Amino acid sequence: MELFIGGRAQGKLELVLEERKDEETRVFDGTVPEAAENGKTIIINNLHNFVRKELEENGDPEKKINGLLSGTDRCVIIGDEIGNGIVPEDRFEREYRERYGRILIWLAKRANRVVRVTCGIGRTIK
Repeated sequence: MELFIGGRAQGKLELVLEERKDEETRVFDGTVPEAAENGKTIIINNLHNFVRKELEENGDPEKKINGLLSGTDRCVIIGDEIGNGIVPEDRFEREYRERYGRILIWLAKRANRVVRVTCGIGRTIK
């Protein structure tokens, strides 16, 4: 599994697709599939949107992500960095940002490669 992170509109998905132009891929935007697809690299784009939706519905985002990752090593996860800035007053917003940050830490530890993307340029940090 690989993890790509960076700010909004920094070219993360475009970079991932360019790196995998010779592979068969399937992009899921803001969702996590129940299972891997044979022979395809799964790309989860906008992980932060998935986590938010799961938490709003009292779901378990870690369980769903882990279920997918247990079934494949051909997975790329892309997420915005959202925890840099003013701490929101809203309790849900604070809890969402905290949980999402912890999910990114968990994924980074598990990932074979972690890339931070700025202005469409990726810098491998792991």
